[in-house]
Amino acid sequence: MVSLSTWFRYIAHKLEYSVSLSWKSYKIGQITEREVGDAVWKNVFQGKLTYLHWNKGQEMAPTIGEQGGTLLVRKLPAADPKRVFVGDVVVVKDPENSDNCLVRRLGAIEGYEMASTDEKDEPFTLETDQCWVLSDNETLKPKEANDSRTFGPVPMTDIVGRVIYCLRTAVDHGPVQNSRFSMQKDLPVLEVELDVDEMARSPKA
Repeated sequence: MVSLSTWFRYIAHKLEYSVSLSWKSYKIGQITEREVGDAVWKNVFQGKLTYLHWNKGQEMAPTIGEQGGTLLVRKLPAADPKRVFVGDVVVVKDPENSDNCLVRRLGAIEGYEMASTDEKDEPFTLETDQCWVLSDNETLKPKEANDSRTFGPVPMTDIVGRVIYCLRTAVDHGPVQNSRFSMQKDLPVLEVELDVDEMARSPKA
């Protein structure tokens, strides 16, 4: 049973998301100024803050099993340092194929100085809107991990969501360890929208 205070926090998150999404649609010309209000309320009453995503591969083990896992992903209308934080597991567009998405952990954001263990590499600072994403599997070599160590920084705007729950098997599932701030923000969303049975029925594609 979801408490009343959780519902209020959840509705506040939905309203914030809907306003951001509708304003974004207005700014790029998808809707007119008169349609903004309708779009906000439509998203509040009909939309969800999460979607399901299937991920497979050894890059994110043990967070996500090598055999794959169904992920509950919180949508982000825009990714910036106020909405995603270092330590979050995110879904990001594949820099080498924008039709695909990768699941990686956010390792650094704009302003961070990056230094390599290889003395030949010069240190550099991540520029505005840049971030650095890493795989969780520490046993992989950089080339095998397919993360920022091979393809470099990625735009923050390529982050489409934050992974908040992972179902590996029917008996092995639970919340994903993100930054403390994000886990607090995502708790009401998780309590209202998590449906383990639906995740188990989700197609593995």
